[in-house]
Amino acid sequence: MGFRDFPDLLRPDDLVVFNNTRVFPARLYGTRGGAKAQFVSPRNPASKEFLKGRVEVLLTRQVSVDPNEWECLVRPGRKIGVGEHLYFGERRELAAEVIRRGEFGERCIRFAVVADFFKVVEKLGHVPLPPYILRNDRPADQERYQTVYARDRGSVAAPTAGLHFTPEILARVRERGIQMAELTLHVGLGTFQPVRAKVVEEHRLHKEAYSISPETAEAVNRARTERRRIVAVGTTSVRTLEYAAARSSNGHIVAGGGEADLFIYPGYQFRVVRAMLTNFHLPESTLLMLVCAFAGREKVLDAYRHAVEGKYRFYSYGDCMLVE
Repeated sequence: MGFRDFPDLLRPDDLVVFNNTRVFPARLYGTRGGAKAQFVSPRNPASKEFLKGRVEVLLTRQVSVDPNEWECLVRPGRKIGVGEHLYFGERRELAAEVIRRGEFGERCIRFAVVADFFKVVEKLGHVPLPPYILRNDRPADQERYQTVYARDRGSVAAPTAGLHFTPEILARVRERGIQMAELTLHVGLGTFQPVRAKVVEEHRLHKEAYSISPETAEAVNRARTERRRIVAVGTTSVRTLEYAAARSSNGHIVAGGGEADLFIYPGYQFRVVRAMLTNFHLPESTLLMLVCAFAGREKVLDAYRHAVEGKYRFYSYGDCMLVE
């Protein structure tokens, strides 16, 4: 069965929920303050080696707009201390200061004021492809590493279950009269950070910004009241819906936004989602734990064994499964 058959697996009264976040070129290459090293483009083969004074920054979450502060991952991590100044672009179009260090080595940096920050980032930045894609990003990745319904800029990684959809498949879902809704969760460290705690319950997720429109909140609440199946496209949609439900006293979805940090692992009781479309994830990841919590560990491991035997593709550009 191919993904083109997905619309036929849906029930006529289903509500399908998509994450419409859009990936932006969040990886920046530059130099440390006072460095004499010449700026080298990362697309140059020589850039595979870190030159003296060179720095790589991956923006993961905007902490505040004014001042413009971001959480980020940095390389070389051990050498970049609080108070250092970082510059990006051959003409130093962006400048930032490291203002604090995070619990797991991440940094918070404050950018100097520019006329249009995201316009400069779009010019200088690079698409943060997953590390198992062993090549530099290309201009085409700015569109290829997006869902076809991506709209709201802010993610450092695509909600990969949505990469399977094409305009034609979405049209077939609509033709069947199946209701669809969108929400936004900007994918950051919370989605792909490794589990470091020895006890699963002690692991904490990084916060990720989300928003739910009044239309989507109404659609989800009505579907729950009518006992219709809510199908979440991707684990990010699952976590957003479940987090929003957990915040309210009666479990109803309230329109609005905030920062989600719900860690779902086996034993969790789902309030909203009754089916999910998801890719095949890395072992020992929070994503795999979420899927096991939803479908049951043994059922999921059987599906993974089948995928390995059938030589399915894993991870971001891999195959997917519908679980209920």
